[in-house]
Amino acid sequence: MNRVEGQQRDLLVSSEKTGPDEVLVAVRDCGAGLDPRDADRIFEPFFTTKSEGMGLGLSISRTIIEAHGGRLWAAPNEGRGTTIRFTLPAGAVRS
Repeated sequence: MNRVEGQQRDLLVSSEKTGPDEVLVAVRDCGAGLDPRDADRIFEPFFTTKSEGMGLGLSISRTIIEAHGGRLWAAPNEGRGTTIRFTLPAGAVRS
């Protein structure tokens, strides 16, 4: 959201149980958004949309989440920003 100027910057993190054995976590921002053509590429190692980014965070996150039986994906928001979502088996989530 560093590129957003003159507007409020909001970040919303939510979670919900989506089934008896699954939890969904969503991280929604109001930043510059995501080009739909990059929605899958942002998870590739060393791909970044930031001028100072290394492009490793989302790739590492996806590897960890998938190793625990989950799934990680991104989608542009209606209007501004992007939402990153991931699921995990409920048994993998500890209080």
